[in-house]
Amino acid sequence: MNVFRDSRPAAADRPSEQPPPLPQPTTGLRQRLGELRGPGVRPRPLDARALAALAANPGCRRRALLDGAGIDKAALAGALGSPAAFGQSQFALARGNSFEARVKADGGADLMQLLYERMGGAAEAPAPGRVAVPDLSAAGPEGRAARTALALREATAAGGWSLLDHPLITLDVAGSPAYLEPDAVVVHPDGGWTVVEIKSFPMIDGSADPAKVGAAARQAAVYVLALRRVAAQVLASTGRAVAVRDQVLLVCPKDFANLPTAEAVDIRKQLSTTARQLQRLTKVEEIAGQLPPATTFDLRLADDGKTATRSAAELAEAVESVDAAYAPECLAACELAFHCRGRARAAGAVESLGRGVRGELGGLRTVEEVLAAAVDEAPPAARTESAADTDTAPQGTAACSADADVQAGSPDAPATEALRRAATLRAEALTAAGHGARGGVGRDGSRTGDRGESRTGDRTHGRSDGRSGGPSDNRSASRSHDRPHDRSDGAAEVQACR
Repeated sequence: MNVFRDSRPAAADRPSEQPPPLPQPTTGLRQRLGELRGPGVRPRPLDARALAALAANPGCRRRALLDGAGIDKAALAGALGSPAAFGQSQFALARGNSFEARVKADGGADLMQLLYERMGGAAEAPAPGRVAVPDLSAAGPEGRAARTALALREATAAGGWSLLDHPLITLDVAGSPAYLEPDAVVVHPDGGWTVVEIKSFPMIDGSADPAKVGAAARQAAVYVLALRRVAAQVLASTGRAVAVRDQVLLVCPKDFANLPTAEAVDIRKQLSTTARQLQRLTKVEEIAGQLPPATTFDLRLADDGKTATRSAAELAEAVESVDAAYAPECLAACELAFHCRGRARAAGAVESLGRGVRGELGGLRTVEEVLAAAVDEAPPAARTESAADTDTAPQGTAACSADADVQAGSPDAPATEALRRAATLRAEALTAAGHGARGGVGRDGSRTGDRGESRTGDRTHGRSDGRSGGPSDNRSASRSHDRPHDRSDGAAEVQACR
């Protein structure tokens, strides 16, 4: 779905009354965003798909800035050497346009019949030829958005069935206006508004792909949020409350044919989530104000308008000046995901493992820290700081510094204890299975042999007659060798910590 199509000729009989315009960016911000794009580069408009992806990751300042400035992320990713590997094929686009044209043929008779069967309620059925289809043509996106708002107000006051084909509505995103174009909006006789989503994926036996239905529901939630702004304008100007329904009509091909079928989809959950995430987005003006003055994402395209002449190193420096919040889910929604994934992996960031893993690891930020915590060691940087602290610490406190950090309520204490416990359980499981030589670690930290016996025990606790002791002898000797040390030094350290 495009944000807006090419402007159509303005209607001759255009009413003069229009709703108040959406607040536009200030002149300074508009100029700064133009500098970020580059001279002569037109902003790339946002659509509902991009807004849904942006709302799913509100902590990513990089995407918020690039989308707010209207920068072509696909072209930027290609110039960085990490092109996006997803997109919609021309065949799918042609099939979708063909199916949508069939659904809306004859003044939308089939579409209105499907909507009445699923969501008509007690209203009178829409008779053929009696459904109003207002003209929404206007000059430019601002004019089309104003004309759509006026048509919605007039249709609500008329009290009949109305079908708005590809209306243009606005939504404030991170301080900048975004123009959105749903497939259709239907006005009911009772004044309610319903968003219609037309998709080309099939609905087989009344059910469709859950992932695709979820994506369509998130896009529809963006449209409903934008329509609520128009409904607030109607309430302010006429005093009539308008209900924007939280159920949308999803129209898809039936089974494997090209005949349309539809189902009502409840999007209350998507509405609350999207609204909350959009509110968390940092203002574009704030992000742009924190950039170095000379930062720009201009690709400096050649005369053909496609080849970037700016070096990848310069672009990477500009991109890295804005913080990102990478997660594996970005691979299916953001053109810069492969670039961000490469940087996250190079830095050893745990974010590359997923949001769930990242949340479980607490204050552990890198894979190196996680591995060090699992074996009760400190990473190189932490060892240097720990050594400096030990030199200045009073005698008797250095031995319990590691345990004190865990017991002091530090952010990574629960994660560290869980990792150490998991390492111990793994070592015990490998020892019990007879695979200790493949990397098992005993409770005392020593590596174990094929049967779990300590290698140190084999060397120092052999039999006096020169024959090597059996496995049971070695294990007993190892335990008798380790226990006095554990009880003396270890007990003393724990007692000192207490």
